Amino acid sequence: MKINHKQLTFAREYRGYSQTDLSSMIDGLSQPNLSKFEKGLSTLSDELLLKIVSFLDFPFEFLSKNISNESNTAHYRKRTTITKKDRTDIEHSYKLIGYIIDEMADSLMWPDFAFKTLDIEDGYTPEYIANYTRKFLGLKPNEPVKDICNLLEVNGIIIAELDAFDKFDGVSFETDNGYPVIVLNKNFSNDRKRFTLAHELGHLLMHSINNPAIPKHRKKELENEANTFASEFLMPKAAIKNSLYDLRLSDLAEYKRFWLTSMASIIRRAKDLDCITKETYTYLNIEFSRKGWKKKEPFDIYIDTPELYRKGYAMHKTDLAYSDFELATGFTLPIDIIKRYCETNKHQTRLRVLP
Repeated sequence: MKINHKQLTFAREYRGYSQTDLSSMIDGLSQPNLSKFEKGLSTLSDELLLKIVSFLDFPFEFLSKNISNESNTAHYRKRTTITKKDRTDIEHSYKLIGYIIDEMADSLMWPDFAFKTLDIEDGYTPEYIANYTRKFLGLKPNEPVKDICNLLEVNGIIIAELDAFDKFDGVSFETDNGYPVIVLNKNFSNDRKRFTLAHELGHLLMHSINNPAIPKHRKKELENEANTFASEFLMPKAAIKNSLYDLRLSDLAEYKRFWLTSMASIIRRAKDLDCITKETYTYLNIEFSRKGWKKKEPFDIYIDTPELYRKGYAMHKTDLAYSDFELATGFTLPIDIIKRYCETNKHQTRLRVLP
């Protein structure tokens, strides 16, 4: 069996151990030897590797896999204060979900990616791409985006939910086998989930996922472009602008129910479209905060449930009669990973099983 040294790093970090901590717990393992092995500069005996992966509760065969450790091609929507530890946990989580999706593809057919990508680097604006995408989806100019999860999934984007900390909204990426995925924090309000989905859709359509190195100065621009795409996709300028002139606090509930977006995003949209003055924008935000709506808006809105990833798990459990233990064995993963990333995405409907 050919050993991939990066997989040991993955397993160690997933379990939350530093090289120093792990080496102190394994007889015959020193931190320098572990460091050299993880950098691909030296080898460790199979006996010692077996001790390590057994301690980490990973199958020995996991070391032969190749879960991508590159994160440059992923796009995050997150708070800037996220810690290195939390970021590492999110990276391992989405990579494991991507790996599971690739493994599931041996038994089922994921929908083909049908969206048209229009790269910003080719001169298109986020607004143009958002309206092009709305037309592709058959949305009328003044029509809100209702079943956003279904619209993305029937066109080949797999959505999975993650029980994550509150500084992470979502991430979009392609799996090692090329399936586009959005991982979404399940703990947020529906309006925030919808904006995150639109934001990540913007990344997938506008920003080349195959660009291995994004210049530092472009990273903030990419986020701004994805936000602009999301705002135009969910609240098209041509449809909403006239209603935002002289926006009042009492208007927000009605507009939120219609456009299925947060009140805060509607206020921001009015500002960005020059429908209100800076003074009005400041006043609305002060009143918004005074009412406690910055922490929690007065009511939530509708969002449909993502189903593709759920269906994939359900199909393996029902149509193919796998137990979680058998799935873990078949996917070469610890059973706790199957439970963490699949059980939280349970569903009872079906996908097509490959013959």
